[in-house]
Amino acid sequence: MDISHFLAQYGVFILAMCGAGIFGGLIAGLLGVGGGIVIVPVLYFVLGALDTPEDLKMKIAVATSLATIVVTSLSSARSHASRGAVDYDLLRAWALPVVLGVVVGTLLASIAKGWVLTLIFATVALLVAINMIARGKDARIWADFPNQAVKFGSGSIVGLISSMMGIGGGTLSVPILTGVGYDIRRAVGTASAIGFLIAIPGTIGYVLTGWTAVGLPPGSLGYVNLLAFVALVPLTALFAPVGARLAHTIPPRALAYAFGGFLIVTSLKMFSDLIF
Repeated sequence: MDISHFLAQYGVFILAMCGAGIFGGLIAGLLGVGGGIVIVPVLYFVLGALDTPEDLKMKIAVATSLATIVVTSLSSARSHASRGAVDYDLLRAWALPVVLGVVVGTLLASIAKGWVLTLIFATVALLVAINMIARGKDARIWADFPNQAVKFGSGSIVGLISSMMGIGGGTLSVPILTGVGYDIRRAVGTASAIGFLIAIPGTIGYVLTGWTAVGLPPGSLGYVNLLAFVALVPLTALFAPVGARLAHTIPPRALAYAFGGFLIVTSLKMFSDLIF
C-alpha cells in the first residue's frame, strides 16, 4: 500500500475517530455511558467502509470502544466525584458481580458471530431508550435494591451485556439505579465509575481472545485497534469533563429524554444495517 492510498483510507478513518472522540467524550460525561454508545456504531460503519471482514468489524468496534472507556470513564468519574455524585458503597458491592459478568461476556463475544453482537447492541439500546422515555417523572420501582441477590444479579447483567456491546455500563446501570431510587445525576455519576470496572477486564479479554484472529486491520492488538484508540482517547478524555459539567446544569427529565433519544437514533442505524 503506497502512502497516498494509506492516507486516502486511514486519513478519513482517523478524522472520523476524532469526531467520534469529541462527541463520545461529551456523551460520556453528560449521560454516564462511557462514550461507547457513540464510538461503537462509528467504528462499526467506518470499518465496514474500509472493507473489514463482516465477522470482525463489530468485535473490533466493541473491543476498541472498551479500551477507550478505560480512559474516558476515569476522567468522567473524577469530574462527577468532585460533585459528590458517585456512590462508592455501590461500587464496592458491584465490583465482583460486574467483573464476573464482563469475563463471561467477553468469552461469549469471542465465539459469537459479528451480527449477533450487532443485534444485541441494537436491541438493548432500543429497549433502554423506550424505558427511559416512557417512564413517569418518578422512575422508581423500589426505594432500594429489594435484596442482595437482586443487587448482585443486576451488577452481573450490567457487566455481561456491556462487555458484549462495548459500552461503559451507563446504558444499563442508569435505568437500574434510577429504578431503585437514585437521582438521575447520581446514577449518571456512579455509572461513569462502573464503566472503569467494565473496561479494564473487558479490554484485556478482547486483546487475548483476538490475539490469533485473521484479517484484522493494521495497528491491531487482538481485537483492539490501536490507530482508533490513539485518535479517540485524547479527545474523549478532554471532552468527558465538559459533558459532566453540563450534566449538572440540565434538568433531570431533560437529561433522561436526551439519553433515550440518542439511544433510539443509534439503535435504528444498527437495525438498518442488519436488514439492508
